[in-house]
Amino acid sequence: MFKKLAISTVAAVTLATGAFAAGGEGHIEDFDFSFEGPFGAFDQNQLQRGLQVYTEVCSACHGLKFVPIRTLADEGGPHLPEDQVRAYAAQFDIYDPALDEDVPRKPSDFFPESALENAPDLSLMAKARAGFHGPYGLGINQFVKGIGGTEYIASILTGYTGEEKEQAGVTFYENTAFPGGWIAMAPPLYGEDVEFADGHDNDLHHIAADVSAFLMWTAEPKMMARKQAGVVGVLLLTLLSVLLYMTNKKLWAPHKKKH
Repeated sequence: MFKKLAISTVAAVTLATGAFAAGGEGHIEDFDFSFEGPFGAFDQNQLQRGLQVYTEVCSACHGLKFVPIRTLADEGGPHLPEDQVRAYAAQFDIYDPALDEDVPRKPSDFFPESALENAPDLSLMAKARAGFHGPYGLGINQFVKGIGGTEYIASILTGYTGEEKEQAGVTFYENTAFPGGWIAMAPPLYGEDVEFADGHDNDLHHIAADVSAFLMWTAEPKMMARKQAGVVGVLLLTLLSVLLYMTNKKLWAPHKKKH
């Protein structure tokens, strides 16, 4: 998997200054992700497809500098075999000050930083943005639909209408998910941008959902462990509450009978 698409410098600057700004004003589609809800879990195949989309398209401009490459082998994530992780890491060079030259990365290294100076890093983007708000800015919708960072990213990627306009020498593209409706970032995905080995649909909607799910994993790779710990905690608290109730009844029963 190699980079095959470069976004213009103007588009990269737009990404840094607002292409992923909070999206309360745009139309955010409520995508159905497998990891949503208290018992949801990442789809390993979807994460692998999202990794492919990121590598072949997004990594041309955007980095994941906070993500160790070795985590691609972790359970609950893409869970690639160790040999594939080593081969994947070797695609990217890193400067070795001891040798004073670039050498292939190792799994213990992190993903490269953004290729363009003003292109934002995507490591935590899915947690940094919110897609669902209100009403009246109260965030009530987030209790039902979640924060919506992944939906916001996916909606931006699928929200282009094809309309363009030029203003102050910059071309803007109409996007139904972006606040204000116009964005200087050209569409990074068009559909059929990559070919998946598992034969999965590679239309625009599916590709956008896959890479957004992958970015959710990079932002919160331990989500499954956190959910499991939460479920165990709730069960233990429930059991403790029952025991405390029964103890209270037993302690006070003799005194209540006297009345």
